[in-house]
Amino acid sequence: MRTLGRRWIVRTGLLAIALLTAPSLLAADTEPLLTDNGVNVGGLLRAGGVIGYIILALSVAMVALIVEHLLSIRRGSLMPPGMADEARQTVEGGQLQQALQLCRSRPSFLGHVVAAGLQEAAIGPEAIEKGMEDAAAEQAARLMRKIEYLSVIGTLAPMLGLMGTVWGMIQAFGEFAEKANPQVAEFAPGISNALVTTLMGLCVAVPALAFFAIFRNRIDEFVAEASLQAEHVLAPVRRAVRQKRDRTRDGRPGVSDPQPERQPPPPVVRERDA
Repeated sequence: MRTLGRRWIVRTGLLAIALLTAPSLLAADTEPLLTDNGVNVGGLLRAGGVIGYIILALSVAMVALIVEHLLSIRRGSLMPPGMADEARQTVEGGQLQQALQLCRSRPSFLGHVVAAGLQEAAIGPEAIEKGMEDAAAEQAARLMRKIEYLSVIGTLAPMLGLMGTVWGMIQAFGEFAEKANPQVAEFAPGISNALVTTLMGLCVAVPALAFFAIFRNRIDEFVAEASLQAEHVLAPVRRAVRQKRDRTRDGRPGVSDPQPERQPPPPVVRERDA
């Protein structure tokens, strides 16, 4: 345990040293960022230093998350084509166990919601509706947790860029103050390099937050659509359970609501009527 603790302290210290020394690369690098051929991408990366490479790693993670969400958060993945009709036909035929196996064999948002309702079919229609609502809320929360990483990246990237810029500005002003006769032209490259990390952070934050909003709206739309399909699939089950419960209630003696017993009129009213 002590060895692991020492290793963790050493690694944390090395990471802190790397982050603190990263802005020095910003001030030391005077390679021109703009050339006649356009933007010097290599110069931008070198001017960003270690913080710039961290932001670059966040951009790679952002692209991977966007691609994964585009493949998983779509109508065909959450609501497989033909599944609702097949489950509806199976339910109408009274084969609830087969319908449950169908939902479990094709895991999806719609499958989880329908399966949750089928598992409560023996209790009553209210239990079916409650099971569907709980399953839909759980699956929607899982989808929202998946896209939360894009929001985290969109928040962290500009903050890291701002940290690199502030530290680079501090070093640039420090070098500017140490010179006896400083020239403005000597001060400009340090400021330009210091602003690189802010640019990189914004370039990562803007698409990350944009896609987070897009995926959030898609989740809301697909959750509502899948919930409606699940209610349509389980409508025959709820109707059959309700009818069975009504027949059982009507067939039992004393189960129906008792009628209020008519009280005889008071003596005063009886004499008045006579």
